[in-house]
Amino acid sequence: MMRPTFCAPLLLSLTLLSGCQAAPKVPETPEPAYKFSKLWGSHGDVWIQGGRLPDFSYAGYRNGETPIPDYPVVATVTDFGAKGDDDVDDTAAFQAALAKSGPGAVLVPPGRYIISGLLRINKPGVVLRGSGTERTTLFFPKPLDDLEPNTGATTGGRPTSNYSWSGGFVRLQGDFKSAPLTPITSPAVRGERIIVVEKPAALKVGQSIEVRVTDTPENTLASYLYSDDAGDMSQLKGTTFTSIITKITRIDGDRVELQRALRFDLRPEWKPEVRAFEPTVRDSGVEDLAFEFPNVPYEGHFTEKGFNPVAFGNVADCWARRLKFINPDSGPMVGGVFNTVSDVVFESQRAPDSGGNQGHHGIYLQNIGDHLFTRFDFRMKFVHDITSSKCAGAVISEGKGVDLCFDFHKRAPYDILITQVDLGRGTRPWKSGGGAALGKHGGARITFWNLQAAGTLPEPTKEYGPWSMNFVAVDLGRPSRLDALGLWREAIPKDVLYPQNLHDAQLARRVEDAKR
Repeated sequence: MMRPTFCAPLLLSLTLLSGCQAAPKVPETPEPAYKFSKLWGSHGDVWIQGGRLPDFSYAGYRNGETPIPDYPVVATVTDFGAKGDDDVDDTAAFQAALAKSGPGAVLVPPGRYIISGLLRINKPGVVLRGSGTERTTLFFPKPLDDLEPNTGATTGGRPTSNYSWSGGFVRLQGDFKSAPLTPITSPAVRGERIIVVEKPAALKVGQSIEVRVTDTPENTLASYLYSDDAGDMSQLKGTTFTSIITKITRIDGDRVELQRALRFDLRPEWKPEVRAFEPTVRDSGVEDLAFEFPNVPYEGHFTEKGFNPVAFGNVADCWARRLKFINPDSGPMVGGVFNTVSDVVFESQRAPDSGGNQGHHGIYLQNIGDHLFTRFDFRMKFVHDITSSKCAGAVISEGKGVDLCFDFHKRAPYDILITQVDLGRGTRPWKSGGGAALGKHGGARITFWNLQAAGTLPEPTKEYGPWSMNFVAVDLGRPSRLDALGLWREAIPKDVLYPQNLHDAQLARRVEDAKR
């Protein structure tokens, strides 16, 4: 993004020779009336590491520092017997192509292919690539629950399929090989980059690690992740944990310097530790495909049987891009860390339920987090369009929908950014779900930055999130209120806000700082 220039235009005034009229003045070019958030400034000049506004710049594939690669083709599904454009099931050919191919792209030529089983990507550097969303379609006639039954229940005890909120036909699945390396022996504060460890010999410079904390029976960590404004969380029962993935930049005795700042405090009662982070699946993806499911009526919340396209589980730096989802129960289920979902379209011809919904979760962001969901187009309405639960550091940016809602699904999703998004009608922006007594919907420092809608948005209720949520250039029909220990609402008109996209600005600043 280009930085604005704040210099007055040069005024030209020409006067003709004596006896002639003065030439008209050259019109001045009006200077844009840029407005800056007091949390960021023009280029991060007032931003404070560890302050109220988190650092979202590490979200997505390779922390946004490297473009997603375009791999050379190493195999084609037709080499394994897939034909397409007929009534023959092509599942076995796809499975064989993915299982037998090494690093690179497995190409799906133009055509419509019938798939009635799971397609697993469990190796690094493997991409399932179509020939474009208008040329290559995978059709799934049966739901996941018919293929691999997975019966479960809601937190209220209602029987349902676990595919109502999990699973996908294309599964990127790995293992973090997370194992304890050393306890952390001294407290640290959010925003710091130095930790003190018991066993420095277990670590090395350049190593990727997980720094993790675990809750007490009294839910003290969960309370902290809600800025001590959590609501009823009695059903969490001490099960909360959170972590951050980072690299080691320096070791000096028992003091270890981290590449990125901590996003939570380290306190002895939370048993802070350093764990190994060695993901078995990295740099894999799915791209340039349409996923089509049967055009059957949507029967409503918790009736879903698993018409779900893509799922990520314990993978890092993976992606789903340039995809179209037609008649899905849910969209991508994104677990792991540093994964990107981009340039995706959601559409449906299914008859909706009584609430006008045609599916359950548009996208579900979870696990460690630091995911990036960007450049999306919801042409249909889900019960929960964009869901985050039990994760941190996710970024939702540059998207639009017919009537979007930002569903924080409890269990302390925190430090999440929604920036430069068009909600469409804007009648239900804060509609959220989640089980009873699992905390408020959203956690600490969730930030809404530059939202657009057809009209003024309603203010969220107190159950939506804690006092530390941030609203910048979000039209709530109220004046600014900047309370350092309370509501932060900057009523900046979106058209004059700079930067328009906070994630882009934070990433650009970090990359520039690294070059100095």
